[in-house]
Amino acid sequence: MSRKHPVIAVTGSSGAGTTTVKRAFENIFRREKISAAVVEGDSLHSLDRMAFRAAAAEAAKSGNNSFSHFGPEANHFDKIEETFRLYGETGMCKRRYYVHSEAEAADHNKHFNLTDLKPGVFTPWEDIEQDTDLLFYEGLHGLAKDDKHDASKYVDLGIGVVPVVNLEWIQKIHRDKAERGYSAEATVDTILRRMPDYIKFITPQFSRTHINFQRVATVDTSNPFIARDIPTPDESFVVIRFRDPKGVDFPYMLNMIPNSFMSRANTLVVPGGKMSHAMEIILAPIMHDMIENKRK
Repeated sequence: MSRKHPVIAVTGSSGAGTTTVKRAFENIFRREKISAAVVEGDSLHSLDRMAFRAAAAEAAKSGNNSFSHFGPEANHFDKIEETFRLYGETGMCKRRYYVHSEAEAADHNKHFNLTDLKPGVFTPWEDIEQDTDLLFYEGLHGLAKDDKHDASKYVDLGIGVVPVVNLEWIQKIHRDKAERGYSAEATVDTILRRMPDYIKFITPQFSRTHINFQRVATVDTSNPFIARDIPTPDESFVVIRFRDPKGVDFPYMLNMIPNSFMSRANTLVVPGGKMSHAMEIILAPIMHDMIENKRK
């Protein structure tokens, strides 16, 4: 961990809602004039799209039907750890991107002066920009740990985003259909394949985070595989757990976030529609203190 070059990691599984947290941080960075080096979790997979499909097919032939993006075989846990360590020590590190779409491919081809980048591949590695205030990671494995590597020990602020599991599945099924054209059956197959790695490598990260945001629906999600729509923010609460409540100004938060309440000494509950507002109320003072300590 580094006071001079802090590392922030937002972690959550596919469809969990980490993008909402990322937007909250972006708003804070803009207001506070904080320069952040952004590292995308997808960029630290170890296999591009075609290589992953080939590896999954090969694993299935040998009886392994649990090969997934959630496990160490498909990720560079070593590079995540190295990226965080190097930035904490020097304020610099390497970065690349995973190309998701044709539009991104066009942008990256122009940036790297290339013509052959296409969706499903990685860009070349490059140095991040000079003189950034902090490193911001958003993806699957921001607090990853296995027998060989521990990225979490280099994270100054770890944020977990984890809806209750039925809600997470509903969000993923609907997102995969809308954005990727997948059938519900195909997404369920993916959920089943990922489950062992989800339990072993994703959920333990939420015990290493400093703050967790967990959305809980107030409507029936008992069968997520037939849900016609995603519960709206106003049909949910957000449970916010602080690992260490010491120094947290809960009275201020309760006053600033209407209809919020404490369910435990370290847990604040807010209306789902106030999630983004609550994130900024909670995270802005942390960012301010982090940058003040950095500049001392």
